[in-house]
Amino acid sequence: MDVGLLFDLRNPDQWHRPWADHYARSLEFCEEADRRGADGLWFTEHHLFEDGYLPSPLTFAAAAAARTRNARIGTAVVLPNLHKPARLAEDAAVVDLISGGRLEIGFGAGYRVPEYDLFDADFKSRFTQVERNIAEVRRLWEEGGITPGPLQSPVPLWGGFYGPRGARIAGRLGIGLLHISHASYGHYREGLIEGGHDPELARVSDLLPVMLADDPEAAWPRVAPHLAHQMNTYRQGSVEGTDHPRPPLLGADDFPEAPKADGSWSTLEILTPEDAAARILERTKGLPVKHLIFWASIAGMPDDLVVRNIELVSERLPALLAEAAGADAAGAAGAAAGSRPGEVPAGD
Repeated sequence: MDVGLLFDLRNPDQWHRPWADHYARSLEFCEEADRRGADGLWFTEHHLFEDGYLPSPLTFAAAAAARTRNARIGTAVVLPNLHKPARLAEDAAVVDLISGGRLEIGFGAGYRVPEYDLFDADFKSRFTQVERNIAEVRRLWEEGGITPGPLQSPVPLWGGFYGPRGARIAGRLGIGLLHISHASYGHYREGLIEGGHDPELARVSDLLPVMLADDPEAAWPRVAPHLAHQMNTYRQGSVEGTDHPRPPLLGADDFPEAPKADGSWSTLEILTPEDAAARILERTKGLPVKHLIFWASIAGMPDDLVVRNIELVSERLPALLAEAAGADAAGAAGAAAGSRPGEVPAGD
């Protein structure tokens, strides 16, 4: 599996650094990840966050593209309902040209009413709009509706959707699903069939709630305040502009959480590379996952943890994932070879 890193450029007041310095340092992290072999650099979009969550992912992606040579340059995600399709198609094409054909675009519908209000967009029809807008961006590229067009033909597209409706939209459009979920995958395949696409071409990726450290136990108290800030902004922001009550604030003492009984991901898991490889293989089994995305930083966490996370994700994890997958495949083959037709393997 390929690995990439996501940057949201948060700069909370508690750990604030001058904005120009913060952006410059983040570009240095992108260069470091590219130099160490990361397969992707991903950027995301939100508006009106007090901590300055990145509002212009394609602008930053263009800067990262100019400073790197090998990593794919992606959005996870950009919100097409807040942009004119032609403008979005032009901006994305420029990034693809600057990067030499390394662009991947992940689209999402968004979930915050204030963002839609800011751009005079209709929140209630966001899923209908997002399907139409993704299709229009692709049409503009394919039919020469904007100039210059992207270098790649086609540009790889992803749908960053977490529910069954969005998964079906991604399928109908014939794009990748930017969500690793066995439940959503079934809806995604149904959408592919509905849209006339070969379900065997399905592809899945996701931002995993994982960061890597040599000593997770020592890293936790240093990361927990940043994670509490991150989760509080997501939780509070999700109810702004609605009549839903504000959820209670989380504190650093709420992390790490106890492991979930069903084996699903916790809010964040800080793991060694070895434990991460085993955990990822367990959670992705049976899905056509080719690329994984990890947080580069959690809401302004200390630079030394960011650098080490980037090093471990880029350099150490891919080999371990390959080893774990190979061992799993060998074990399955051995079990099959040891059972004659009609015979149940020992222990089952």
